[in-house]
Amino acid sequence: MDKTSIHGMWSSRMMFVLAAAGSAVGLGNIWRFPYLASDNGGGAFVLVYLGCIAVVGLPILIAEVLIGRHGRMSPINTLRKITRDQGSSRGWVGIGWLGIAAGILILSFYSVVGGWTLHYAWLYLKQLLGGAPLGDPALVFQSLLSNPLELTFWHAVFMLLTTAVVALGVEKGLERAVRYLMPALLVLLLLLVVYGFTTGRMADAATFLFRPDFSRINGGVLLSAMGQAFFTLSLGMATMMTYGAYLPRDGISIPRVVTVVALTDTSIALLAGLAIFPIVIAFGLDPAGGGPGLIFNSLPLAFKAMPFGTVYGLLFFGLLAIAAWTSSISLLEPGTAYLAEKRGLQRRKGSALLLAGISWVIGLLSVLSLNVWSDVKVPAGINVLGGKNIMDIVEFLANDLMLPLGGLLIALFAGWVLSRTVLREQLSEMPEWLFNTLRWTLRIVAPLLVLVVLVQVVS
Repeated sequence: MDKTSIHGMWSSRMMFVLAAAGSAVGLGNIWRFPYLASDNGGGAFVLVYLGCIAVVGLPILIAEVLIGRHGRMSPINTLRKITRDQGSSRGWVGIGWLGIAAGILILSFYSVVGGWTLHYAWLYLKQLLGGAPLGDPALVFQSLLSNPLELTFWHAVFMLLTTAVVALGVEKGLERAVRYLMPALLVLLLLLVVYGFTTGRMADAATFLFRPDFSRINGGVLLSAMGQAFFTLSLGMATMMTYGAYLPRDGISIPRVVTVVALTDTSIALLAGLAIFPIVIAFGLDPAGGGPGLIFNSLPLAFKAMPFGTVYGLLFFGLLAIAAWTSSISLLEPGTAYLAEKRGLQRRKGSALLLAGISWVIGLLSVLSLNVWSDVKVPAGINVLGGKNIMDIVEFLANDLMLPLGGLLIALFAGWVLSRTVLREQLSEMPEWLFNTLRWTLRIVAPLLVLVVLVQVVS
């Protein structure tokens, strides 16, 4: 078994946890989770989401990290090595290709939304420095979306920030970034939660988030919760397999560190809800049905009315930008590692810049779909893509199809193809009964549940 990766290694267990949590904690927690909770019955969605994390997300996350640590290379070459060593079908290498492709597609529209956060942070910074206050939030947001040049500019800035970190490699790039960005993100989020308590509406927010209305639980809620679990844990996009390749073996238990990552990710999603919903409720806004514009339309209304709202707005959108940045880094890393291995491209001058450029160009389709090509949509009623614009289609293909499919294949590969010997070597500290339960879950339970979701997606 290889001891190290040619790309470098995490210097400690804490660095892996920070990096993996940085990948998991992103727009999915602070932007996506609150509006999905608001659109799907609050506590009902949260309950189903937590169940998806525990039963499906955590086992597949463990499997993805251990596959990466065993192979010590990029996802594609890791799977090539394992299938060659075990005499398995080379078709399983497609998991790596699928994950990298999904990551590039997700990064393409993720960078566009990341650009929104930078734009709003800039608006609040200008206001703090004496500029004119923001006008009607709905008009401000619509003005941004309708301006392709401004969207393209912020999309480019965000992608350059992402590329700069990945190009420097594991120790100089990824570790340095997460060492400072993750603690900063947590501090900012806790400050926002503290402010939520001062509104006097924290109890109402907690009721909305944690008191489930079981009548709201249906196939749509299950689909949204499972998709969110995959999106927020970075499953099926080859990221955790790549980060696992940089994880030292000695003294580090994969189940323990992965559980810490999952708990950190879930806790920050819930904290984000407790930071956002007290403000939404306190200023007379409806927490239900906020949709993707909840943060960009509703919260700025509250910021205008509250004391020190400009400072609060700058902190909030700065937090959102940092969360987006730590996740986007992980989306670019798997493909960068592969090109550096296989094609001999240097990270700084080649692989990171090439993949970022491809993703940025694809992202232009999302930019234009919000304005110039806003009328370009699949005719309603034709299939599952009916009524969707280009950005919606890219998000649907990557998030709703490719990620669950990738997770399904990872579970099947770890449960049925990867030898028991390899699994036991990577999970040597796990009690036998728990090991058998995990293997049974990867073989039967997780694949069946993911398959149910995939059937619902395409039906």
